[in-house]
Amino acid sequence: MVDVGKWPIFALCPHEDLKFIQQACVFGSGNEVLYITKNDEVFVMGTNSSGCLGTGDAQSTIEPRSIVMLSGKKIVSMIMGVDHIWRGVCWGHNAYSQLGNGSHNQSSSSPCQVSHNLINKKVISGVVCGYAHTLALTDEGGMYAWGANSYGQLGTGNKSNQSYPVQVLVEKERIVEIAACHSSHTSAAKSQSGQIYMWGQCRGQSVITPYLTHFTCTDDVFACFSTPAVMWRLLSVEPDDHLTVAESLKKEFDNPNTADLKFLVDGKYIYVHKVLLKIRCEHFRSLLHESDEEMIEINQFSYPVYYAFLEYLYTDNISIAPEDAIGLLELATLYRENRLKLLCQQTIKQGICEQNAIVLFSAAVKYDAQDLEEFCFRFCINHMTIVTQTEAFAEMDSDLLKNFISKASKAGAFKN
Repeated sequence: MVDVGKWPIFALCPHEDLKFIQQACVFGSGNEVLYITKNDEVFVMGTNSSGCLGTGDAQSTIEPRSIVMLSGKKIVSMIMGVDHIWRGVCWGHNAYSQLGNGSHNQSSSSPCQVSHNLINKKVISGVVCGYAHTLALTDEGGMYAWGANSYGQLGTGNKSNQSYPVQVLVEKERIVEIAACHSSHTSAAKSQSGQIYMWGQCRGQSVITPYLTHFTCTDDVFACFSTPAVMWRLLSVEPDDHLTVAESLKKEFDNPNTADLKFLVDGKYIYVHKVLLKIRCEHFRSLLHESDEEMIEINQFSYPVYYAFLEYLYTDNISIAPEDAIGLLELATLYRENRLKLLCQQTIKQGICEQNAIVLFSAAVKYDAQDLEEFCFRFCINHMTIVTQTEAFAEMDSDLLKNFISKASKAGAFKN
């Protein structure tokens, strides 16, 4: 839940109006804001340099002005730039090597390949751009940075600009979200464990390596540390006393006071509601049809796995450690929950390492998780020497081993 009051520009907004804000974005020099009300009306306020507020004139305003053309359009995202110049990847301005192609001060009007460390790596969480630097996240949870570094915004431990991607290490944590802002030299990231890190320009100081904060979301980094205090994305706002339908359902999960069914797993109870289970899952529609049972014992799956599955039915998301996600993948396959199966694969990817890569590859083949299978295979190829020395590789099923070696050979893994 976001408190827009953390951004100084909202001090100009009438207090009563704050209660009706649904989405907001502070941009430019931190003195410009666009916000959307619950009635889907769009308002802007602040400095209007070069007509950036979109009001049709160049007049700045300390009172909210309506943008009739955008009102009622259901805006879902915003992209903010500096002087209408895209200072980031795949082309554009390159004064600080932010194209990442190894060149310096050679801008490009057409797409160019990012060089060196990101070649052959799949970027799954996109790329974010600061004023003159760029961050990218790979499918292995690795973070890379390039471009300007005068404030340490690359997080490399120094202030040297980089003309090609270099990996940024965050205490061996896997990164699941990266953030940078168009008008600042500040960077942020969220780890798999929920930790929020920041680095770069910090209220006049230069933080040259990722610093652990007390925040719970990357947005707070830019509200408190960025100069100017801006937002890096369009934020949704909910009043503290309001719960959406989704939030209400999540709140009732595992609530013994309202539940009419409980599962016994590993000696522990999980409390649920029959009607929701039947609505959300075909397996339960059959299992609970005309059933008066108040308790069902589960022996096939562990407590963390079944808890995560039932929680998914209430929230549409999964929260489970990568090492337990294989069990959830098995459940998703058995219950024919295809979306859950995809989420499991994403979580399992985050926990891959040389020691368990073959185990995960074998599980992916067993449960016909093709995306995970290809991901694990590619990881094994990239770390072949260590992977082939693991105990899991030595104990690999003979038929699977033959297929793996054949496929690896075709991929050129044994050329040397």
